[in-house]
Amino acid sequence: MLSTIIKRDFREVSFDESKITDAIYKALEASGKADRQLAMELTLEVLKKLKAEYADAPFTVENVQDMVETVLIEQGHAKEAKAYILYREKRSRLREAKSELMDAVAEILRESSRDNANVGNSPSAKVLQISEVASKNYYLKRVIPEEQARRHSEGDFYIHDLSWYGKTLTCIQIPLARLLASGFNNGHGFIRPPKGIKTAAALSAIILQSNQNDMHGGQSFAYFDRDLATYVELELIRQKKIIRTNLEKLNLTAPDEAIDELALDHTRNETYQAMEGFIYNLNTMHSRAGAQVPFSSINFGTDTSRGGRMVTECFLNAYEKGLGKGETPLFPNVCFKIKDDVNFEPGDPNYDLFQLSMKVACKRLFPNFSFQDSSFNQPFRDEEVAYMGCRTRVIANVNGPAVTDGRGNLSFTTVNLPRLGIRAGHDIARFWHYLDEAMDFTVEQLLTRYDVQKKLRVKDFPFLMGQHLYLDSEDLKDGDPIEKAIKHGTLSIGFIGLAECLVAMTGKHHGESSDSQALGVSIISHMRRRCDEATQKHGLNFTLLGTPAEQLSGKFTKLDVARFGVIEGVTDKEWYTNSFHVPVEYEITALDKIAIEGVYHKYCNAGHISYVELASAPNNNIQAYETLVRAMAEADMGYAAVNFPVDICRDCGFNGVIETDFCEKCGSGNISRVRRITGYLSTLDMFNDSKLAEVKNRQVHQ
Repeated sequence: MLSTIIKRDFREVSFDESKITDAIYKALEASGKADRQLAMELTLEVLKKLKAEYADAPFTVENVQDMVETVLIEQGHAKEAKAYILYREKRSRLREAKSELMDAVAEILRESSRDNANVGNSPSAKVLQISEVASKNYYLKRVIPEEQARRHSEGDFYIHDLSWYGKTLTCIQIPLARLLASGFNNGHGFIRPPKGIKTAAALSAIILQSNQNDMHGGQSFAYFDRDLATYVELELIRQKKIIRTNLEKLNLTAPDEAIDELALDHTRNETYQAMEGFIYNLNTMHSRAGAQVPFSSINFGTDTSRGGRMVTECFLNAYEKGLGKGETPLFPNVCFKIKDDVNFEPGDPNYDLFQLSMKVACKRLFPNFSFQDSSFNQPFRDEEVAYMGCRTRVIANVNGPAVTDGRGNLSFTTVNLPRLGIRAGHDIARFWHYLDEAMDFTVEQLLTRYDVQKKLRVKDFPFLMGQHLYLDSEDLKDGDPIEKAIKHGTLSIGFIGLAECLVAMTGKHHGESSDSQALGVSIISHMRRRCDEATQKHGLNFTLLGTPAEQLSGKFTKLDVARFGVIEGVTDKEWYTNSFHVPVEYEITALDKIAIEGVYHKYCNAGHISYVELASAPNNNIQAYETLVRAMAEADMGYAAVNFPVDICRDCGFNGVIETDFCEKCGSGNISRVRRITGYLSTLDMFNDSKLAEVKNRQVHQ
């Protein structure tokens, strides 16, 4: 009798009555009555009732716990019963968390859809993913306030990079010129300043990799051409010296003009090889526990010096050539800065580089284009606005100079706009109430996270803070908190699914209706105003982001289907549309899409991107490509690109659109299919299920 008990996992084990005593004692202790004797007496009452209730019948852990609650109440220990109930609930939550964690680990260990198309499927990547799941559970259950955790889990908003919540920051524009000029230490010894372009380029890749190990987001150089120009000139001096030394050894002489010309040729060759090596490094060297190559970006195109022009030209030529068998490099993200009087019109000093950038983009998808003279970038024209990663833009600063280098995004959280539209229906006044409520909660969540981040120490970031990459970190010591530096960063509120939100309220998205477009602009401009108000109120840089919807695209949709069912035009797909974009499946001309989306860029000061979709690479029609780029500039866009399929045979190197599963040139089935996922490039086999479904539905924009 009472010899065995059935546990929650349905195993039958030996019954141990001492566990009842321990549980009752903890309840007594929690209520201020730590009496072991009383706990034993109450245990006897529980055992008596169990024997009477179950006799020879099987009973479970839950049966025992129910009986303990009954006995405590019957014996006049209501306060202790309440304490026991709370203890029981706490234990239940811990069990659920452990169960969820184990289920998540099991899913990761299987070949499954990926949340991040930049993270591979290697053993180290799996270990990273497991640790991230454990971290998410910890932060949601132990650190984040319950209401914020609930809103994240239920899909009201989404806390991005949750597994890194309290340990690091998102991204940064790295001050490359300073690091190369002064040298740096990445933990294994001091690296001296380079004396030539090859070493400078190699160290640039190492800098990106080293800092990626301190951060989860983008690593970027804002002035790649300008910062490396110095080392092109040093290389030229070195080449002249080598030539003169060799001539002396041979007892020969040559005119200075001939030596200069030959040295310049050699320097150009060295620069090309340096850029080729840089590209190879960023597509092969790993970070973040070996799970990914650095999420790297470079910005260039406006430096008109001889060295800067040579860096840009050689990089573009090397990027166009591709990797070993002609594969398109996935990294770095390449951002060509377009600037009036510098490279946008015939006669501008770098106009030839703009033409070359389009030629390369017509084959390789990159470069993307950033427009320095858009209405919102032009005020920072002298400083120049740089972009990184999927779309991130960091410039304005209420706590110091509005500079690009040495600053980045601290964290961001995305609002589920379609849910607000579904809840409001046709009641626009109700929608505004829901939106303001969502903005309030999101600001509160970002402040909560910032309070955790600002208490981190310099020693927690051996490269980022230890080498003073962040603005105002120069005087900080190892044990100092980092708030003095990160107050210059940005806290971003993102949004997803404007199109579905509009359909939920008006029946049409902004590509279908001018009235919906007007409402869409009102929504996004209102969100920007709320960010500006939060900036003034809290003295921190709150900004609005057109969220890069990758894993989130499908997560929000699944949660909303479960809650609201399938709604035509809203929840009837596997994804929500990226930020303010016109839905990918909607038939619209390229120029109309550009005009509709262009108006949203100025409101999204944390980042934005637009692109149009072509059927194939426009290699033979650069004029048409340029028409699109100029239309983007005229539409007041800040950052934009053109998409088309890039299929490459890994065996023979054939590059084009491969319609079947086999290469039309050699018959191989080893095909790499490169596509843009949210702003960066990846291969289709790395896309998650929602993004695969979205890609299949993308309409070509005529």
